[in-house]
Amino acid sequence: MPLRLRALLSAVFAAACVACAAALLVPVRTSASDGVAVLFWVTVTLVSGAAPIRMPGGTRVDVAIAPVLASAVLMGPIGAMVVAAFGTTELRELRALIPRGKSSLPWYGVAYNHAAVVVPAVISAFLYVALVGGGFVPDGQHLAAVVAAGVVHAMGNSTLTALAIAFREGRPFRAIFMSNVRQFGISMAGLAPLAWLMAAMWVVAGPIGILPFALPLYTTRAGYQKVVEIRDMFTQTVKSLAGAVDAKDPFTAGHSLRVQIIARDLGKEMGCSEEDLEALEWGGLLHDIGKIGVPDAVLLKQGALTRDERILMNAHPVKGEEILRPVEKLRLELPIIRHHHEWYNGSGYPDGLIADQIPFLARIMHVADSFEAMTAARPYRMTPLAEEEALSELRKFSGIQFDPDVVVAFERLLQRRPGWARSSAAPPPVRSIPLLGKHEAGAQPA
Repeated sequence: MPLRLRALLSAVFAAACVACAAALLVPVRTSASDGVAVLFWVTVTLVSGAAPIRMPGGTRVDVAIAPVLASAVLMGPIGAMVVAAFGTTELRELRALIPRGKSSLPWYGVAYNHAAVVVPAVISAFLYVALVGGGFVPDGQHLAAVVAAGVVHAMGNSTLTALAIAFREGRPFRAIFMSNVRQFGISMAGLAPLAWLMAAMWVVAGPIGILPFALPLYTTRAGYQKVVEIRDMFTQTVKSLAGAVDAKDPFTAGHSLRVQIIARDLGKEMGCSEEDLEALEWGGLLHDIGKIGVPDAVLLKQGALTRDERILMNAHPVKGEEILRPVEKLRLELPIIRHHHEWYNGSGYPDGLIADQIPFLARIMHVADSFEAMTAARPYRMTPLAEEEALSELRKFSGIQFDPDVVVAFERLLQRRPGWARSSAAPPPVRSIPLLGKHEAGAQPA
């Protein structure tokens, strides 16, 4: 376990202990505090968080913030503590605690899950008390206090989620945090008014008054699920397009998929944001889409290309950009597709850009594309280069063809994970986060 991650776990565990002690020791006026109320809100929270949605980037999201916040409003910090600690339990977490149980989480991941929810829940409860003095009245002042507490809860949990991912994977905290906020931060905070309504109905009608809220909670979760499904469908479509290109040439079968894997991991190594990593993922799959417009006689030719044939081949980045330009969702990928054959010294194509004029993600893609081409069989070179030989070519052309910083990052990644780039043609798995938050370098161009 990385030292920074170990320190984070210790700090959050300590913060959870302090929060629990404060909740137990500080008297607060509440609107509900009996055992039946606690059990009810734990159950509602369990149901709300029973089927979390795994978002792009790995973060798991549910709608349990609404009942947790409602319990904080009605039962104060101690109620928030109990409901957050027990109501957010998942089946996978129980498996992690069973000897030989099958789970994606270690025991400390389970503990962090709950600490990362308890701390912001208790803090938001104390904030609510500070704003209105405790108790609950269904009026505008209490609504404003609940919304403020909801924002604090959502931002606190998102912060702890992003910190753990950043420390565990060595990625920039800010990029992960902003990605999480863009994906679901506003909607999470938007559950605060729903929590206020739930608390109001509890005061008016008791447990029976909470039943109508099953529908808005379900539709909110369904909305998250639909976002993931649409993205998955789009990704599958992109993979199909990439496969159609690769299928034209038996030597490049799987090339785009492997470039995708290399480019995404290299982007992580260079601290790219989630948005940029997604652009590398789809850009890797589609970087050669323009080869659909290259005649097979040129694309499949064994041996050197004539000048006219080289012109046709070198037009594929521009053709690719033209094909995909109408797709608004791929606007970030267009510069990658157009410029992934630009050389750092300006002798590349199609626009002869120099150094920083070349889009950063295109510079990453160029290294990934070239390395994959060098370590795979091609009609012009039937024997692939070994990884060390290909890396030597990257070093040789660093500052000439490739961005030196990208080459250094690639070398660092390859040294840390030998054989990584050629180990699998399978797409990178979506990691389960233990949180609730839940061209030629000695080779012809590929």
